[in-house]
Amino acid sequence: MPKDLSGEITQLDNEIKTIESEISKLQQKASKLKKKKLELEKEFNLNRSFDKKSEDLYSGTQFPWSTRVQTLLEEKFKLTTFRPTQLLAINATLSKKDLLLLMPTGGGKSLCYQLPALVGNGMTLVVSPLLSLIEDQQISLNKLGIVGRSINSSTSKEDKKQIYEYMSKGTKPAIKLLYVTPEWLSKSKIFKSYLQKCHALGNLNKIAIDEVHCCSQWGHDFRPDYQFLSLLKDMFFDVPIIGLTATATLSVLLDVQNMLNIKGCLIFRSSFNRPNLFYKVVPKPTQNEDCLNYLENILKKDFRNQSGIIYALSIKDTEELSQALRNRGIRIRPYHANLDANLRSSVHGKWLNNEYQAVVATVAFGMGIDKPDVRFVIHHSMPKSMESLYQESGRAGRDGKPATCIVMYRFSDYFRSSAMVNSKTEETKLHSVLEYCLDSTTCRRKLLALHFDEKWESDVCNKMCNNCKDHPEIVYYNITSACKYIYSIIEKAEKQDVHLTLLKLLDAWFKTGDKNLRVENVKQPNVERHHAEIIIAYLLMKGFLIDYKSYTAYATNCYIQKGRGRCLTDDTVIEMPLPVDMKMRGFAKRSVSDVADSEAKRIKID
Repeated sequence: MPKDLSGEITQLDNEIKTIESEISKLQQKASKLKKKKLELEKEFNLNRSFDKKSEDLYSGTQFPWSTRVQTLLEEKFKLTTFRPTQLLAINATLSKKDLLLLMPTGGGKSLCYQLPALVGNGMTLVVSPLLSLIEDQQISLNKLGIVGRSINSSTSKEDKKQIYEYMSKGTKPAIKLLYVTPEWLSKSKIFKSYLQKCHALGNLNKIAIDEVHCCSQWGHDFRPDYQFLSLLKDMFFDVPIIGLTATATLSVLLDVQNMLNIKGCLIFRSSFNRPNLFYKVVPKPTQNEDCLNYLENILKKDFRNQSGIIYALSIKDTEELSQALRNRGIRIRPYHANLDANLRSSVHGKWLNNEYQAVVATVAFGMGIDKPDVRFVIHHSMPKSMESLYQESGRAGRDGKPATCIVMYRFSDYFRSSAMVNSKTEETKLHSVLEYCLDSTTCRRKLLALHFDEKWESDVCNKMCNNCKDHPEIVYYNITSACKYIYSIIEKAEKQDVHLTLLKLLDAWFKTGDKNLRVENVKQPNVERHHAEIIIAYLLMKGFLIDYKSYTAYATNCYIQKGRGRCLTDDTVIEMPLPVDMKMRGFAKRSVSDVADSEAKRIKID
């Protein structure tokens, strides 16, 4: 009697599906355990650095230099009191301790190396990433009557001679602060030789590294020339190093410690929280005209006669957006690296003097700006990292008064940004911003705190983010069927060797566009098209979908395919949390208080 091959095949299929389901569950469990292990390792490795006893040790005014420090604060810097952590950092660096200092944007990091540079004799070498930032620092120092010099490829021969004579002979006038870029430090052999002479004379007192996160490949603004700084401790082993940043996770801090050869150094960290900033994410309209209407409305009403910054993704965007808003009667100009230097300086100056209400700028704008009354920062497109989001929004409200930080989110912008990233680290960082934008339930400060490894209680937000202020009721939508439909479309496209953009995928799902990509058994969704985008974004965020790139001679294109790390089996349930007022027709939903059926089989993705 012949075997029942059909029945045996069916049985094997069922066994395979069961095994795949178990594998999926185990993969998720392993992923959670790995994440927990990494968190514990970071905590263990940094315990020595975040030693509370060290904070107590350097917090007082019992040091030999304490009277001098207070006098300089009042007479030179025209301040009466220190901000949190400033005195700790000053005492530690004057005690010749290596130190990493994390302070929020506008928190007063510069004072922590500028003031100690004036205590006693000798010079502090300051490594700073941008010439424009160095120029801003020098202008500020000159206003205070402090001698600060810089040296780079454009420095005149006479100025170089004067600087080198001080470094090699200690001749007057003494230089208290000497600013250089990491590129100059790494490439100028002559400068390094004079720096060694300065050290031999005993005149190299301290080394300050601004934006120290640039040292780390895990940092959001990694710069290869910063890697040369690893040699500084070998060259000048007895010179204390202070690294300063507003944006560094624990992983970045560990990497920086290793790279600079200052393992186990002190780390002082002020709270990242800026209580006067209101964080908000708004849907970015699909139509450009609607987007301009939104911006015009808030600039003329909500931010009338107030100063701000609008960040755009590209130089082209800054030009087009500023022109369109200018046509609507708004005092606004573009600001980017391709502008003529004189024009760029003019725009900057007129904005500082409030002749322009705002500038539309690329992300380079704002490093080191000293304008305390910025009342709004708007990201016209989602930032490329949480660090960028925090740092750029932190340019608002430095005077302590209320300010608003808005991210205009549209899923298609994610793919524009994704086409510009060049590493897995950058992809991961962009993914984190996508999660931030999609999250309509969690306190936005808590999301920032989690990213920067800081504990946070949501009630401390004081309703200063749109999620805490609106506090929407949440429901969970079952989008498993949508995932299966999307998989069917992707599989059909793959058989035809067709790459699916977001637009093509949506068209195939909504039964428009290329008929060859439509799948017969895939139902057209009842939801609005922008709701379908939210579903696709959520599936991408959770790994059920991934984006990949294809390169041509002229462009980088982003496409969507099935995720590799997830297995969609018969008992998989994917639930997406959304505010109750966001109606998703055609999808089953449950409230937070509901008890789900078959909980033992449920794979809840939230």
